[in-house]
Amino acid sequence: MLSYTFMQHAYLVGTLIAVVSGFVGVFTVARHMSFFAHTLSEIGFAGASFGLFMSWSPLFGMLAFTILAAMTIGQLGLQEKRSESLISAVSAVAIGLGIAFLALSQKNASAATGILFGSIFSISRQNVREVLVLAVIVLLAMFLLYRPLRHYAFDYSTAVFSLKHVVWYEMIFLVIMATSVAVSAQVVGSLLIFILMTLPASAAMRWGRTVVQMVGLAILFAVLGVWSALALSYYTNVPVSFYIAIIEAGIYFLSLVRSK
Repeated sequence: MLSYTFMQHAYLVGTLIAVVSGFVGVFTVARHMSFFAHTLSEIGFAGASFGLFMSWSPLFGMLAFTILAAMTIGQLGLQEKRSESLISAVSAVAIGLGIAFLALSQKNASAATGILFGSIFSISRQNVREVLVLAVIVLLAMFLLYRPLRHYAFDYSTAVFSLKHVVWYEMIFLVIMATSVAVSAQVVGSLLIFILMTLPASAAMRWGRTVVQMVGLAILFAVLGVWSALALSYYTNVPVSFYIAIIEAGIYFLSLVRSK
């Protein structure tokens, strides 16, 4: 299985994305931004469709749309206490734009399927380099800003008063979230990206006692799910995203049973 180049690319990219999703996911869940991450994935769908329409890489389109949306919607949401109606409205517009750009680009159904559900087995060497660069940038930012972001995510009520430049940290975290969503969509697609961003982190937060333990467990659960899903998909010819969803949901339900 690993003698094939496309499987080597899939495992390398899948591992990078699992590490990024697990790390950032813990802070996303702790800050109660899971719904916002789901909305970013739908905005990423519009961005990827726009990239196809402009003959760009879908990844660059997703990055542009998700980062712009995170910086603007995040601030609007902050001012309006993150109104769910505002996020729902933006989500509806994003889906509509995605459908419109796909129709205008005149791409075939496989292009739409790749955006919505991922296409990790067709990742090229250039895609691997793009994901590697973005993953390193996200992980470096998380390591360098680990302490203030931990304070911001796990104790926001006191961080507002005790953390200097809290607005800047919020903006930086939103950009990190947007980049993570865009990168992770390479594996599970824009519709299922919240699986890797939220389920491993939610399960880890029921097992870990410290933030470091939660991050480590979230990365472990995400990597376990991606590696197992790639192998199962290779032997059964069923989409990777299906197996990732089943495995990560199973880990989460086990964590629920354990915590009772």
